Amino acid sequence: MLKTLIAAFFAALAATAVLAADLSGAGATFPAPVYAKWAETYRAQTGVGLNYQAIGSGGGVRQIKSKTVAFGASDKPLTPAELNASGLVQFPTVVGGVAPVVNLPGLAANKLRLSGAVLADIYLGAIKRWGDPRISALNPGLKLPNLPITVVHRADGSGTSFLFTSYLALKNPTWAKQVGGADAVEWPTGIGGKGNDGVAAFVKQTPGAIGYVEYAFAKQNKLPTVAMQNKTGAFVVPAAANFSAAAASADWAKAPGYYLLLLDQPGAATWPITGATFVLMHKEQANGPQGLAVLKFFDWAYKTGDAQASQLDYVPLPAGVKAQVRKTWTSAIKSGGKSLYAGG
Repeated sequence: MLKTLIAAFFAALAATAVLAADLSGAGATFPAPVYAKWAETYRAQTGVGLNYQAIGSGGGVRQIKSKTVAFGASDKPLTPAELNASGLVQFPTVVGGVAPVVNLPGLAANKLRLSGAVLADIYLGAIKRWGDPRISALNPGLKLPNLPITVVHRADGSGTSFLFTSYLALKNPTWAKQVGGADAVEWPTGIGGKGNDGVAAFVKQTPGAIGYVEYAFAKQNKLPTVAMQNKTGAFVVPAAANFSAAAASADWAKAPGYYLLLLDQPGAATWPITGATFVLMHKEQANGPQGLAVLKFFDWAYKTGDAQASQLDYVPLPAGVKAQVRKTWTSAIKSGGKSLYAGG
């Protein structure tokens, strides 16, 4: 009896220690602004912090596979086969957009119009100057500087790059054949920056540069974005309403492992480079209290974090999708063979 009480005491003590410590996560830069805002509020309410390293989706996948963090984060969803091979579960948290950003002196944000095909030709190096007739044809009446184009891309493995390059592959056959869509590709031209910060720094300091970042980052850092031609032919600007339009027809219930892309969706208002961002966790949690603490954080975010997500121009998940994810937590994430999450 005494041994049982002592064991229970130390188990409770261990659980308390986990909950008092910061949670550890790493991965995508795409959701970093909203995760930081959620973490700030959650710490104030619960005393539990979040140590999130925005190292790129590739790094996040590697770290969760090696079990060096409590959760990984990726904008490139893993296929059901990849999840099963690594003993992982993934679930979406929010939806957002990837936005091309430019440094064109004298040109206001969203005045420049681009199509997916032309954007791919720029990143292929086939279009080298802003005065190129193919760009001018999309921008009648707009005076474009005849500057050389400096292409900026991510240097690290990135889910943002996965969404961006996958979109270019959809819109340009040459890009699809020569480069393709992946979190890390052989870039035909340009310079690489690490993370959103690195891309933004190169674009800011280089007149004539073009790059791509997650939209909340572009908005926070006042980076001039462009209008993109969507599937219907309309030119739309990056904004939460247009990300929401792209996500409106998403059927998560028919997406095994939540593997779903939201690129080049139909609809007059849709932003064409839209995507969800995902959290990755192990199905079997070696540290049960830690795993439960992570689920409690994201459960809290689902319940109370929508307003903060919207303020940063992310799109919260529909209530039905959140309910579906909670069922996944209950059935798939366990410790010692027992379900960690009992609802909230």
